[in-house]
Amino acid sequence: MIYLFSTIILFTGMILYFKIADKYNIIDKPNQRSSHDYITIRGGGVVFWLAAMLCCLVGALRATPLPFPFALGITLISAVSFWDDIKSLSNKIRIIIHFLSISCIFYGLDLYVILPWYLIIAAYIFFVGILNAYNFMDGINGITGLCSLAVLIPLLYVNDKIIPFTNPDFIIFPVLACLVFLFFNFRKRAKCFAGDVGSMCISFWIVTLLLQLMIKDHSPVWLLFLSVYGVDSICTILHRLCLRQNIFKAHRMHFYQVLSNEWGISHLTVSSFYAIAQLLICGFIIYFHEYPVQCAIAVAVILSLVYSLKLKKR
Repeated sequence: MIYLFSTIILFTGMILYFKIADKYNIIDKPNQRSSHDYITIRGGGVVFWLAAMLCCLVGALRATPLPFPFALGITLISAVSFWDDIKSLSNKIRIIIHFLSISCIFYGLDLYVILPWYLIIAAYIFFVGILNAYNFMDGINGITGLCSLAVLIPLLYVNDKIIPFTNPDFIIFPVLACLVFLFFNFRKRAKCFAGDVGSMCISFWIVTLLLQLMIKDHSPVWLLFLSVYGVDSICTILHRLCLRQNIFKAHRMHFYQVLSNEWGISHLTVSSFYAIAQLLICGFIIYFHEYPVQCAIAVAVILSLVYSLKLKKR
């Protein structure tokens, strides 16, 4: 019953946000990087922050509250991302808040005690990179919600059947938020886009879950749950470097963008393809998680070969 009630609250929150966004002109206008050509409400991803706050409330009522550092971190990154959706902020301010938010995760999970200082530095760079890669991959209808579900559902299975690593509510609530968001976003003409607030918030939540799992299992193999986004992002950067392009400028060279814009495949089909690919890989990792090196090699090779299709087509 609590999940049904929470879902109703999330739906209500989204409808109220649409009214606010419409009144204050919080919209997404197509630009050079866009894969759409119509104006749409931006920032619908606030539903993920609302879900996090509901999760905290339910946890408090059940005497299993979520750690304060997580609540603080996700609020910080959601606030700066939402502000960036409304009015562009300087990269320095955004990066500073990203590092502060990651610090909240590290502190809450005792990583400052578990890892030596040089691995802490590497972890900062790596996980801030993941957050921003997740944001860059949010460019077509449905991709953020579906791909997030493709990670969260396997995490729910792992938590229940293989390695209990967190409170189930901590996974169920972002699943509910994804379903509510997809109701408005997984359409030929989306009612809203996630905006930076959505992609950064849900990626922050997923990174927290993956860190919890990796600490519990003492294995980094679970990072492969993000391999589809990861390989696309890394291969795109390498491709642009080979072309001597400025990798910090807006572009439309991600594989999903090529599929949508140049190959003419619908957004919903491309998003579904990405989600199914990630779901299959997650299943592969779950089955062979005791062989991390072999898993990493197999996934990297397969996804790189798929990505190479883009180069041949171009």
